[in-house]
Order: sequence, then C-alpha cells, then structure tokens
Amino acid sequence: MTNISIKKVSLKNIYQLQKIGKQTFYETFSAENKEENMKKYLDESFSIHKLTAELNDKNAEFYFATLNNISIGYLKLNFGKSQTELQDNKGLEIERIYVLKKYHGKNVGQLLYDKAIQIAKLKDADYIWLGVWEKNLRAINFYKKNGFVAFHKHIFILGNDEQTDIMMKLKLIPINKSYAVTSKE
Repeated sequence: MTNISIKKVSLKNIYQLQKIGKQTFYETFSAENKEENMKKYLDESFSIHKLTAELNDKNAEFYFATLNNISIGYLKLNFGKSQTELQDNKGLEIERIYVLKKYHGKNVGQLLYDKAIQIAKLKDADYIWLGVWEKNLRAINFYKKNGFVAFHKHIFILGNDEQTDIMMKLKLIPINKSYAVTSKE
C-alpha cells in the first residue's frame, strides 16, 4: 500500500470528512456501546455545523489518508486554546486518528501519526498528547509502541454514557534543530 497520500482537509471536503468521521467512529466503537449513545454522539460530533466550525478554526487541522483519491482514514490535530484539555502553546493534541476497518494493519494509522509528528516539529511543540478510551486496547498499544506514556485520565461523554479516557503524552526533545522522541516523563 505504497500509494497512500496524506492531504490537508479543507471546507470543500466537509461532506467527505463527515462521512469518514461517522463511519470510522462507528466501526471502532459500536460493538461496545449502545446504539442510542452512538447515534447521539455521531449526530452531534459530526454535524455540518460543528465540522464547519472545526475546519474554520485556525488552531485545528484535519488530514485525510487517501488511496487512489479515496479517503481511508483521517487525523485531527489541535493547537493552543483549541486543545480539548491542556491548552498549552507548547503542546499539540492528537484528537483523532481513525482508519477504515478494512485498512487496519496496513500502516495507515502510522502514516497519519507520522504526519502528526511532522506538524508538531513544525509548530515547535515540546510534546504531543491525546486521550484514548480505556477499552480501546488496539489504540493504547499503538501509542505505547510509539513511545507515549499515560499521565492522567479524563471523562469522555458518548451520548449519555460517561467513559474514561487515558491521557497519554509523548515528549519531543530538540537536538541541534532536529528532534528526538522520548517517552520519559
């Protein structure tokens, strides 16, 4: 799968973003959550109104992973005050990395993650952080493999259900205008 491209999402791609956002979230979490909670979350979080606001936010960026011009995954990054929790100007939040289920295990998530690292370096971030559902062991293992360590927990609301997310962080250490990655807190 060497023909995968990473492309920045713009407002003209909003319906494509809505579609892949809903589909990947549903594929990832529907088996372990009530249908009414999934529907409520998808309707609210992926409404055209909300996505328009996010795409117009200068402190947030979306990227598609595409294969033959078809979106197979996406990434959402937040900076500064647009971060959901820490809101530190030296931090960057990976809010979402999602890949269509049929492309799991094909390095798509890693390519999106690598894009996040590249953006963090360009933004001169000291660290990258994220929240991941405590039951999403696949994602937790992916982030651990990439050097993230848990540092806190927070509550994530899915519909009417309070769930616990593990907050994870990866420190970036500048070395002579290049960066090294460390998992040490």
